Amino acid sequence: MDRPRITAVNLQLFWVCLISYSKKGLDISYGKPLGTCFNNSSSGTVIDEDVQFIALSLNLPENRVAPTMLALDEPNVQKRLRGEDKTDYQQSLIQQYLHKSQGDLVLLEGPGDLSEGNLFDLSLLQMAEVLDSAVLLVARYKSLLSVEALLAAKQRVGDRLIGVVINDIPVTQLEAVDTLLRPFLEQQGIPVLAMLPNSALLRSVSVGELVKQLKADVLCRNDRMDLLVESLAIGAMNVNSAVKYFRKRRNMAVVTGGDRVEIQQAALETSTQCLILTGQLPPPPFILSRAEDLEIPILSVDLDTLTTVEIVDRNFGQVRLHEPIKVQYIRQLMSEHFDIDRLLSKLGLTPAAALS
Repeated sequence: MDRPRITAVNLQLFWVCLISYSKKGLDISYGKPLGTCFNNSSSGTVIDEDVQFIALSLNLPENRVAPTMLALDEPNVQKRLRGEDKTDYQQSLIQQYLHKSQGDLVLLEGPGDLSEGNLFDLSLLQMAEVLDSAVLLVARYKSLLSVEALLAAKQRVGDRLIGVVINDIPVTQLEAVDTLLRPFLEQQGIPVLAMLPNSALLRSVSVGELVKQLKADVLCRNDRMDLLVESLAIGAMNVNSAVKYFRKRRNMAVVTGGDRVEIQQAALETSTQCLILTGQLPPPPFILSRAEDLEIPILSVDLDTLTTVEIVDRNFGQVRLHEPIKVQYIRQLMSEHFDIDRLLSKLGLTPAAALS
């Protein structure tokens, strides 16, 4: 009997699906054919951080983690466009994921949308077709107009679509999604397996990640790279306006010039997780001393304010689920909102059968 397979497009969901399947007594394998978050390991090889995180977090044995085939990055795109890369990735996919898969269920993380990966014949739909996979989609909620994208996805995915998870719903919109959008989608043959409210915590980014993305120098409190930034503030106004502005925000990163000492001082006395100073001007000793006492990292960047803000803003909501507090929160969130038993049933793996 062929093992069922499922393809999805969200790391948070993957992590909780894996936990849920394990609790149901299922032997699972995991893979991410297209890598998007690569780093060099200590051995010099290139690995996907998401794959490494999941494998380590769930203690998956090596034979339950399929290798990532390709980094979806600029150099590989250029090679493909120039005709230097003529690899048949679909054949590689069959060999690595179909012939070598083990366990009751093979869970694959798909590309970020229905188009990504087309250049390499590894789009979500292409992979699902080659592997004869079921598909679970994760859609970020924008408004009730999100229904159009979901209907279009249903048309493209067809009967392979076994459900959707609607993610990042504002609390004020939950009732409308539950009473209007969800029933309509169910009537259209699109099972809604979860409606997840948005969370400032899950959209936050660690100070360490900002250091990495900004290529910043850490001037103090290098030991607090784990602090999570939930909002961004720009210190470009006068100090009185800045204080009022800062007091309305929480767990923020404040971007300001290295010469704006009064803004730096005001930021340190409010809910600030890190100071990001532009212009490569060092802050005065008393600012560094106060930041040390308050355990607030100060970063220095060789960038202008606009570029710095763009990089920081781009990272909100796109960071990986690698912080323990996020892992704990998403597990709780999914246990309350995600219908794992319904998903198992659609895969032909009822809870009772899985536990027997």
